Amino acid sequence: MLSAESAAVVRATLPAVGGALDQITERFYGTMFRDRPELLDGMFNRGNQASGAQRRALAGSIAGFATALLADPGTRPDALLERIAHKHIAVGVTDDQYTIVHKYLFGAIAEVLGDAVTPEVAAAWDEVYWLMAGALIAMEARLYQEAGLAAGDIWRTWTVVERREETPDVVSLVLRPADGQPAPAARAGQYVSVRVRMPDGVHQLRQYSLSSDPGGELRRITVKRVTGDDGAPDGEVSNLLHDTVRAGDELALSTPCGDIVLDDAGTPLVLASAGIGCTPMVGMLARLAADGSARPVQVFHADTTPTEHALRAETRDLVDRLPGASAQFWYEHPEPTAPDARTGLMDLSDVPVPADATVYLCGPLPFMRTTRSALLAQGVPARNIRYEVFGPDLWLPDAS
Repeated sequence: MLSAESAAVVRATLPAVGGALDQITERFYGTMFRDRPELLDGMFNRGNQASGAQRRALAGSIAGFATALLADPGTRPDALLERIAHKHIAVGVTDDQYTIVHKYLFGAIAEVLGDAVTPEVAAAWDEVYWLMAGALIAMEARLYQEAGLAAGDIWRTWTVVERREETPDVVSLVLRPADGQPAPAARAGQYVSVRVRMPDGVHQLRQYSLSSDPGGELRRITVKRVTGDDGAPDGEVSNLLHDTVRAGDELALSTPCGDIVLDDAGTPLVLASAGIGCTPMVGMLARLAADGSARPVQVFHADTTPTEHALRAETRDLVDRLPGASAQFWYEHPEPTAPDARTGLMDLSDVPVPADATVYLCGPLPFMRTTRSALLAQGVPARNIRYEVFGPDLWLPDAS
C-alpha cells in the first residue's frame, strides 16, 4: 500500500501533521471556497462549515487513514473508506474534484507547516493522499455504476404527497417520484440528500434517513428542526423544510446512500437510538415487518419526553407486529402517557443483550459512545456494533 520510504517519513511526521490538521483544514477550506465559491452552491453545507464539523471530519479521516496504513501496511481500511465514499455519492462528488482538493490541501499544508515540509515530506504525504483518493474514486465509480448513474448525476425531482407533524419540532414528508418512473432501489437504514434553494439563491443540502419501508414507490423522510446551540447557526435546510414545504411541492432528492443497512442475517438484532436517531431504526423495523420477520429484535430509545419522541406510536405498532421484538424507552422527563418507560438516560447495565447480536446505533455522539461501551462490557464484539452519524462523521477513526 504505502512504500517503505514514505511510511518512514509519514510515521516520523504524523504527530506534527496530525497536530496541525485542524489549522490545515481550516486554511484549506477558506482558500478553496475563496477561489471556488461555486462549491458552496449545492455541495458543501454552510452550517457544517460554520460549526467546524466538516473541517474536523476531514482532518480525522486523513489522520485515520494514515494511521491505519502504518499500523497494518498490507490492509486497506475499507470500512473507513466505504463510509466516506457513500457520503461523497450523496453530494455528487466526481473524480476530477480530487485534483482540486489536492491543490488546496497541499497548499494549506505548506503554508501552515512552512519549512518543515521538505520535498521528502511532501512526497510521502502526497502518496498517502493519492492512495486514499484512488481507493475512494474506485469505490465511488462502483457505487455510481450499481445505481445506474453517471458520476455526479444523483438528483431527481420528487413530489411531496403528505406532510405530517410528528412533534412540535419534527415533521415527516412522504414523497413520490415526480416523473412517474419507478423509485430507485433503496435499503433500510440508508439516507438521501435533500437539495433546496435558499432565499439568497444558493443551494444547500442535508442528508435525511429513510424513515419508512424503502421497498415501495413512496419514500419518507422525518426532519427535526435544527436550532443552533452555543452560537452555532440554525439548520438552514431543516428550517426551510419546516416553514415552507407542503403537500404538492417538489424537492430534489439524491440517490439513496449509506453503508449502515439492515442485514439479512438470522442473528439477534439490537436497534438503539436517541432523539431523531430513531428514524433509520423505524425504517428497519418497517422493513422487518413487511418481510414478516421472526428475528429476535430489541428496540431501545432515549428521549427528553414522550411528547418529543418522534414516531413513538409507530415504533410501538411495528414492534407489536414482530413476534420476536420488544421495546424499552427511556425519558429524562417521564409523562403519564408512557407508564412503562424508564426514567433518565439510557442504561443498558441491567438489560441483557445477546453476545452475538448485531447492533445499530444512531443518535448524538455522547449517547453512542456510552451505549457502545455498555454493549462491549456485556460481551458484544466491536465488529458487531454499527452506527450512523447525522452530518460529518466525527467518530469514524475511533469507532473501529
